[in-house]
Amino acid sequence: MLLSCIAAVLAANLPAKVQAAYSASSGSAILMEQSTGRILYEKDAYTKKRIASITKIMTAILAIESGKLDTKAKVSEKAVRAEGSSIYLQPGEKILLEDLVYGLMLRSGNDSAVAIAEHVGGSLEGFVYLMNKKAEEIGMINTHFANPHGLDDHEDHYSTAYDMAVLTRYAMNNEIYRKIAGTKMHRAPNPNESWDRVWKNKNRLLTEMYEYCTGGKTGYTKRAKRTLVTTASKDGLDLIAVTLNGPDDWNDHIGMYESGFKEYSLKKVIEQGGVRELEDSPYEKKAYLKTDYSYPASEEEKDLFRVEYKMLKPSGSWKEDKDFPDVVGRAIVYFENKQVKSLPIYYEKEPQKEEKSFFDFFKSIFLTMAGVKTDG
Repeated sequence: MLLSCIAAVLAANLPAKVQAAYSASSGSAILMEQSTGRILYEKDAYTKKRIASITKIMTAILAIESGKLDTKAKVSEKAVRAEGSSIYLQPGEKILLEDLVYGLMLRSGNDSAVAIAEHVGGSLEGFVYLMNKKAEEIGMINTHFANPHGLDDHEDHYSTAYDMAVLTRYAMNNEIYRKIAGTKMHRAPNPNESWDRVWKNKNRLLTEMYEYCTGGKTGYTKRAKRTLVTTASKDGLDLIAVTLNGPDDWNDHIGMYESGFKEYSLKKVIEQGGVRELEDSPYEKKAYLKTDYSYPASEEEKDLFRVEYKMLKPSGSWKEDKDFPDVVGRAIVYFENKQVKSLPIYYEKEPQKEEKSFFDFFKSIFLTMAGVKTDG
């Protein structure tokens, strides 16, 4: 049975739902806060569309998660024959998988995408299976991959702005991915020449246009038109922007970011430490939270949070601290009457004194008589 304690009450007059003020010109667009997945702006974000080379975000994260970045891939004829953007690999050359991922993300190499797929998945078909399996695992419900690069060679290769934001949010939790996607220039050995390969990132938001940009991936095909995924961070707020069929995508992303950073900030809803709201309860001065919790909201929305503390009803058998379970309840955070987070509430127990054995007792007496300290 649970005891409920309401720690905040909704304001009587709720304001209309706030959305970042910028209006994107792209066919589809979305602005998402990274830590929570809250959508701050959207435009036709759930329509299935061709996505071009932002496909390579999935290719990159699968390569990273394979654990093979320090192994060398042998480049096949099929990889070299891939159309479009290229890092000019040569058939038969061996190249670090890590360098292939840099070439994929910075220069959008389609030859690199095929080489990665064959090395990690065993074949293009095997890798595409892994792509769709991962998409299903992370909740990309309106996505289907048919190749590792996004070229228009299959009719059933598509996603949505929302799904690509979901993918990017997942990928940004990986430190190696964040490093590669945020690299402005990378140098890789060239076994066929006397000079190194030097790759500059095609993401102009990262390299020259927007100081808060932290990474992303560009894309273009004749059928998909311009596609773009970027990430940006400012004042502790991490945002993800996606546009599909965006002729003015650079400015769309800057506009969405500027609006998002202006309108929203992370509001601390829960503080780690003792739960003051549980005073005058069996858990007074004993219940605590291990972490803070913050949620992105505008100033107009700051009163729309409430926290409900659901505690276990103490058992009659709980006589001493050691009898209480470690987790005695949950702090449930609601925003606009919808649950957005549930955190465990812990019970602080007094440190248990170490019980000495019969042997330890006589050992301590002997050492004391011998003049040896036993207390350290």
